[in-house]
Amino acid sequence: MSTTTASSAAATAAVAKTGARSRNRLLIGVFLAPTVIGLGLFSVLPIIGSIVLAFFRWDIITAPQFVGFDNFAQMGTNPTIRVSFLNTLGFVVAAVIVQLAVALGLAILVQSKMPAWLRTFFRSALFFPLILSAASVSLIMAYLFNYEFGLVNQFLTMIGVGKVGWLTTGFGAKVVVLLVYVWQNFGFTFLMFIGGIAGIPKEVYEASSIDGVVGWSQFRHITIPLISPTMLVASVMAIINALQIFDQPWVLTRGGPGDDTRTAVMVIYESAFRQLDFGGASAVGIVLTLVIMAVTALQFQLSKRYVFYG
Repeated sequence: MSTTTASSAAATAAVAKTGARSRNRLLIGVFLAPTVIGLGLFSVLPIIGSIVLAFFRWDIITAPQFVGFDNFAQMGTNPTIRVSFLNTLGFVVAAVIVQLAVALGLAILVQSKMPAWLRTFFRSALFFPLILSAASVSLIMAYLFNYEFGLVNQFLTMIGVGKVGWLTTGFGAKVVVLLVYVWQNFGFTFLMFIGGIAGIPKEVYEASSIDGVVGWSQFRHITIPLISPTMLVASVMAIINALQIFDQPWVLTRGGPGDDTRTAVMVIYESAFRQLDFGGASAVGIVLTLVIMAVTALQFQLSKRYVFYG
């Protein structure tokens, strides 16, 4: 084969390879386009719009008015916003502790010695509340805890305790919101712990038993360290979800009595769709987002000391 023919063949191959690469890029672009466009229209643009709107006063009816940092400054002087954030933070602490404790305890029980069919039944039954609508569950619970005709108060009356103002007192309303939220959301955390515990080699437990490490000592020194990565992910997700709680207190109490169960997301909703203060709602949303980011960053920073990656 002459030099000219070889060069021509190489050039043809290079052109074909370049054309194939161009077609591949085009094909990749076609498949990615719906996702990219969707993220842009429904995620990126709304986020940018919310950030910009936080510096304006706008009620949809009149033209937006630039107010700088006034919306953020008013948050410090608005008692409802302060109380809502305090309620949210308090709820997060209680809900996450209870949710993780209940999920871990049940995961250990389910992973203990029992027939496989029974283990499967408990996994499905305990996960089931998570697939239900939060609004419908809260509506049912509102009837169960009703002061006059709720089944809970009827049972308490039968045993001589008397009726309790579950949804009409601050403490009672907080307890009901906490119970309903944890009952509906611990299922996912439960399955995460099931997976973490199942991933611990049985040889580790057998070796520790030979060394006399059993019971609580085995749980503390073996189970907890080995599932600590799972606990980190579960706690991060639980805190993020709890900081955004809305459905349960909205349906059960509408934030009452007073502002005892009002949360940050409820303030965002009420500011935007009841008071038509979209700038103020955006400012509260940005602050809540920053709180979520700060708490998550703190968790990952602390995880370097407490999480064992074996």
